Parts: sequence; structure tokens; C-alpha cells
Amino acid sequence: MTGAVRLTLVSHAMTAAMAAARFPADEPLNDIGRRQIEAVAGLDIAGEIRRFVGPERRARQTALCLGLQATTEPRLADLDCGRWRGEKLDGIGPKELEVWLTDPAQAPHGGESVVDLLDRVAGWLESLTGSTIPTVAVTHPAVIRAAILLVLDIPPKSFWRIDIAPVSQTVMHFRGARWTLRL
Repeated sequence: MTGAVRLTLVSHAMTAAMAAARFPADEPLNDIGRRQIEAVAGLDIAGEIRRFVGPERRARQTALCLGLQATTEPRLADLDCGRWRGEKLDGIGPKELEVWLTDPAQAPHGGESVVDLLDRVAGWLESLTGSTIPTVAVTHPAVIRAAILLVLDIPPKSFWRIDIAPVSQTVMHFRGARWTLRL
């Protein structure tokens, strides 16, 4: 492919689970999240553009509140936290939590490991490279972290060292044979 692809990843807005330090389930946005969206100046989505959204309610609500009619993309789903869904962070055994936070190949909760998430996101990024149409995707901080690690060729152990704010935008470009982080 000779043209460039512009990808804008938008993190979903705040939820009650985020505010309470709980592992996500399929919760809706809270009042703070809706106010965060109102404060956003808007997305640069003029002209022809591909629009995707993660399957969870919080991502779909964020997209709709931003005025973005989008196609649900399963590969933009949040990191699957298995049996920890809905649990408070401080309710998880410290040894299990340490394993999960320090070994990206492990998923002590029975869900998905960070390495599995990276593979899933890599496949989605690859699927975008066959077209020069700009893309916007509303998704989760974990998916955006994974994309950043992949684009910058950073080791998976750095996953938890990237902070993605609610309703933030991360821009990437694909030119030639590689992705670059723009913003």
C-alpha cells in the first residue's frame, strides 16, 4: 500500500466501575462520563471515514454521545478480566494481582492475558492497512495501550505504565510498512 492511513483511537468516558476502582463489566457511562463528553471539542471526522466501536455499552454510549454512528468491532473489546469482572481491585488476592500486573502472558482471572490482547489488537491494526480511508475507533484504555505498545515496538511488560485518560484521543498513522504514533 502506498497511501497513508490515519487512525484516531478515542477512549470511552468515565463509568462507575472506574470511579470505584472495580474491574469493568458491561456498565454504562456515569454522570461524570457524560460531562466529560460534553467538554470535548469534538472529533475531526469530516469527509469519508471508517467508524468503529468496541462492543461494550460504555464504548457504544461514548460513540453515540460524540455523534459517531459506528460499526461494532469485536477486536476492540476491552481486556477480558474473567472472573474478576465487577470486583473491586482491593478484593483480589495480592499474589494473583501481582502475577497479572508483572507477567503479561498470565491471566489468573481466567480471562485474557495482555499478550492475547496484543495479538488481537495487532490483527485489527493489520486489517486497517489495506485502505487509505481515515478511521476513528471508540474503545478502551487497554486496547489503546496495546496499540501504542505495538506501534512503538515496546515490550508487553510496559503495558501498565501507559495511562489513557477518559475521552482522550490517540492518533496513529500507517505509512509504507509501519505505524507511527502521532499524538
